[in-house]
Amino acid sequence: MNIPFLDNWRKRAEPRLGAPPGQRAGDGAQGAWADPEGVAQLLSECELLRARALAAGVALGDTPESLEALDQLLPRWRDDPEEMAGLGTDAGLYLGTVLVRTVLGARWVPGAHGGPVVAMVSGRRVDVLTAGHDWADTGVPELSQVYAESAGF
Repeated sequence: MNIPFLDNWRKRAEPRLGAPPGQRAGDGAQGAWADPEGVAQLLSECELLRARALAAGVALGDTPESLEALDQLLPRWRDDPEEMAGLGTDAGLYLGTVLVRTVLGARWVPGAHGGPVVAMVSGRRVDVLTAGHDWADTGVPELSQVYAESAGF
């Protein structure tokens, strides 16, 4: 999944705190992912999804209950393919945000193609972007269902 703002963030050229001389933020296996709080903050923004949800009367509080509320929204975004793609990405990032903030030990890590996935303590990696796009496209799987399966409920 290509997320331009994340690609630029990973490639930034500032030296990493504590990095050997000459090593940059994007160098090595850790790169920008070495700052879990920064990654979590960046990926939690989900502006389009938050605006759509608020317009529908749903306040997103980064909770499993808010995922259930999102599952109940009428999918009016499906009329606009461009908005649907952005909303799918935001839905996936929001799902990941809820997992990271509510499931002990869950954390953002780079996926096989460099995009964000959520690593669970069990070793499972949850491809939240794919889940978000599937939800935006078809409504299946529901975000709350992916959360429950990933969190082990």
